[in-house]
Amino acid sequence: MVHNVVNQPVPRVDAYEKVTGRAKYAADLYFPGLLYGKVLRSPEAHALIKSIDVSAARTLPGVHCVLTAADLPAEPSWCTYLFLAQDRVRYTGDAVAMVAAETREQAEAALKAIRVEYEPLPGVFSIEEALEPGAPQIQDYAPGNIVQNSHWPVRKGDVEAGFAACDVVLEREYRTQYIEHAYIEPEACVVVPDPTNNGVTVYGSLQNPYMTRWAVATALGYKQGQVHIIQQTLGGSFGGKEEQMGMMCGRAAIMAVKTGRPVKIVNTREESFNESAKRHPFRFRYKIGATREGKILALQGELVDEGGAYNSQAQYMNWRACVHAAGCYEIPNVKVDVYAVHTNKVYGGAMRGYSSPQIIYAQEQLMDELAAELGMDPVELRRKNALRPGSVTATGQKLVDQTVPLVEVIDTVVQKSEYYARREQYARERKQGGSKRRGIGLVVSFRGCGLGAETYDATGGLVTVAADGSVTIRSGLTDNGQGLSTAHAQIVAEELGIGMDKIIYTRVDTTTLPDGGMTVASRGTFTGGKPMLEAAREIKEILYEVAAAMLGCRPEDLEGRAGRIYCRQDPAKDISFEDAVREALRQGRTLTSFKWYQPEPPVWDRPRGQGKAFPSYTYACVVAEVEADMETGQVKVLRVTAGHDVGQAINPALLKGQIYGGVAMGLGMALTEEVEFDRGRILNPNFDEYIIPTALDMPAMQAILYESDDFNGPFRAKSMGEAATECVAAAIASALSDATGKTVRELPANLERVLLGKALKRGGGA
Repeated sequence: MVHNVVNQPVPRVDAYEKVTGRAKYAADLYFPGLLYGKVLRSPEAHALIKSIDVSAARTLPGVHCVLTAADLPAEPSWCTYLFLAQDRVRYTGDAVAMVAAETREQAEAALKAIRVEYEPLPGVFSIEEALEPGAPQIQDYAPGNIVQNSHWPVRKGDVEAGFAACDVVLEREYRTQYIEHAYIEPEACVVVPDPTNNGVTVYGSLQNPYMTRWAVATALGYKQGQVHIIQQTLGGSFGGKEEQMGMMCGRAAIMAVKTGRPVKIVNTREESFNESAKRHPFRFRYKIGATREGKILALQGELVDEGGAYNSQAQYMNWRACVHAAGCYEIPNVKVDVYAVHTNKVYGGAMRGYSSPQIIYAQEQLMDELAAELGMDPVELRRKNALRPGSVTATGQKLVDQTVPLVEVIDTVVQKSEYYARREQYARERKQGGSKRRGIGLVVSFRGCGLGAETYDATGGLVTVAADGSVTIRSGLTDNGQGLSTAHAQIVAEELGIGMDKIIYTRVDTTTLPDGGMTVASRGTFTGGKPMLEAAREIKEILYEVAAAMLGCRPEDLEGRAGRIYCRQDPAKDISFEDAVREALRQGRTLTSFKWYQPEPPVWDRPRGQGKAFPSYTYACVVAEVEADMETGQVKVLRVTAGHDVGQAINPALLKGQIYGGVAMGLGMALTEEVEFDRGRILNPNFDEYIIPTALDMPAMQAILYESDDFNGPFRAKSMGEAATECVAAAIASALSDATGKTVRELPANLERVLLGKALKRGGGA
């Protein structure tokens, strides 16, 4: 079916305000009487707080309040995170005091005047240390340092019998690192007290406004309805502006209510590094077995991620990890255990992919090693075991009510990347010698669309048509910069038969819509687009009923395009969209529709890890080509060919933009990015030493949008935001192994690991 707006590369609805500099970010906001807030954080990773003396700070010029945990008006913590630590700090980002002053400089001077006496405690700085018998317990509610509710098992078939039938069995360990989100805009918020309504209004760089409302209400002891959240233009998030923004806004709100004046907090880059969540590091221990012909019969895995001092994400992230732990392969016998541990380091949190980039890296290196052991083409090994229509996943879901084009995506990417020709070429070049060696790697993945059985994937959409024909749309999901607002606008415009110029998209405001859940799990278009489509469809039915009476035909004979409503049988019979709107309103009809998408109840057998995990999956195949200098260890990524099953592209240009951005993030994960620690203290809290890829590092890129006829998403759309980056690090690691002959079992594959097989760490390393 040919669409007029959907499946077209229309400009972003927020493009003009961003390119002209008119977009307002939270740090841009100013209110009369504004005070500046700052937070004092612990220099100790684990210690008792013996005393805090704030007397000198309170006497400094311009200082309006200096608060410690003893001054908090309500709960001291939210989701286990502390607004201010009272008797104990558990990582170097823990806040112990906060101040509000007339200027930033006065606030910083007040922080320097605060005196805190600490008594250091033994710390835990690695997965191994956390699991040692008798290790210091970091959280009272987490015996053995296992993050609460973080264990998710998978039990399919009989792994012992499966391994007994195998001709080849491998056991391998892989590791990934702490990674910073590195969004351009550091965290920022402004909280304005509202004495008229006995509440507060919060403006912020918020990925999840309703989560922030909950945090602020907890901090103040208010009802959630007393907290009004208005999302500002977001300068990137990727999952990072969740817990930290709740804590930041909670602290600012306490000081705003205390002083009766607006309070702004804007993090420096170092503050952002020290307190914001990071991508969870993982330790993977896999055992895999196959026949001589390459049929995988059994897989066993222990996946342990490092949660840091606090964690509210691992218990959910690890559910997704268990679903994807065996990869996009049909394996009859699977036993997997996923769990997280606490350490005295910055906490792990949501980051683009939510465990999948780490898991795919480990799985796909394992597949390459198995192929080498079998003497088999790694692509053919993947084809032989790939999920197909009717396959049963590791978590017991039979893929019968959705498209499963994994093999087709593999074949498309192999052909378009010239995979076999390039592999042969690079092998010939390596035989000729020289310090620079090229290699190629291919990896595959699948990803569940939306939240799936993790929780109810419900959300809402509001569409209102005004008398002039303009259409305002609202969602409870946020546009983090990924283009969600444009996708929603295209869905509504397509259904109503109007142009994008008629659509007005408004940012999230917690007083206008009920909580539709977090903007996570690549659910913005796949889930959030469904109620938008249904709301637009209800309004269209009203307009077509009115237009049919005006044109003397049946509503079912009408069609809309380019702002006109006409009869299919006689296109000369038509009226404008605006005329139909005005007549409907004259008749007293409502042209406002709010729809709520409520999926079927999740069904999950937790002890066995079996159930219908997701309504649909998106599939990917990525090929990377690299050049490694064996004298210096430098790795250059030459080319990335990324093929993704997108269902139907709502906006092909935006999808390709997601893929290109995903390549950049994956490249950093593979080669350069790592938060380094010395006994819990971050050693590289800024971009001078934490190395993210720049434009000069980017390879040639080819984005392949494979469209399939899946019916689960709006206009057949599947998820893409997180899938775009999930395979990239794995593909680069695979290509690097091909180039050097050394399997990459730990990331990042920096200069030292390429040459020496290990990293040269500063400080204590942990």
